[in-house]
Amino acid sequence: MASPMSATSFLQALRAEGLEVVEVGDWRDHNRNHKGPWGPVHGVMIHHTVTKGSARTVDICRHGYASLPGPLCHGVITKDGRVHLVGYGRANHAGLGDDDVLRAVIAERDLPADNESNTDGNRYFYGFECENLGDGDDPWPEEQQEAIVRAAAAVCRHHGWNERSVFRHLDWQPGKVDPRGLDWDDIERRVAKRLGKKPSTAPRPTPKRPVVDLSRLVAAARSNPAASGQPVTYAGVRTVEAALVDEGLLSKTYSDGHFGTTTISAYSAWQRRLGYRGKDADGIPGRTSLERLGDRHGFTVTS
Repeated sequence: MASPMSATSFLQALRAEGLEVVEVGDWRDHNRNHKGPWGPVHGVMIHHTVTKGSARTVDICRHGYASLPGPLCHGVITKDGRVHLVGYGRANHAGLGDDDVLRAVIAERDLPADNESNTDGNRYFYGFECENLGDGDDPWPEEQQEAIVRAAAAVCRHHGWNERSVFRHLDWQPGKVDPRGLDWDDIERRVAKRLGKKPSTAPRPTPKRPVVDLSRLVAAARSNPAASGQPVTYAGVRTVEAALVDEGLLSKTYSDGHFGTTTISAYSAWQRRLGYRGKDADGIPGRTSLERLGDRHGFTVTS
């Protein structure tokens, strides 16, 4: 069990690792601690922002959105390799993830597939958002990659962790794909080398893509809105809702596995974004629209 380092220690650790650090506003006291505990901490999570432009990226990560208030991380790593500190304490970056993954991070061993969203990650992890569109084509400059390595190493060095305490959002939460396009095996090797540790000889297994059964998803979409309470009738709904949250169409509050009226509205907005109108944009998933969503957010569609 590790208590979070103080804000001052965090800043000093980053600078001691040779990073150029930018302090943004009242970052030391900007947090979501009123929503729940911060710590014990167990690892470092790396994200991509799906944004372009350093100033805009830092501003979004500091302030967040109406549906997801900031800070959205502790540090923003821009393409020029600078680390912008936007908050410290509990931050809205990890969301709900898999408790089996948490146990593996704590044990610093290979991660299992993330197939559940049952554990509050905002409590347990440091988070760094990295400026990148997340489309698989936007490049990751060497300056930025080196900053990711050094930032991760700084936190691990303070706590005595190894490189297996550094992981991706996609390892934690079903439906996530970030940081897309980053050679993660290389990042891990570089973190280990910087920490003076022998890198693991076996790379992390490639996470399996979540699978969403279209027929079961449609059944949930048709039955859940009229049902009493908020039943979760099909676990694959969480994967689709996570994708809709990433698209900015669904508030994270409603990413709960229940395909209710709010999720129907969000999926309808996705259909309209694809050009569908009328009955073709009724919020009930169809194969083409669902496959398009899966292609963007890393899940496979079956019948």
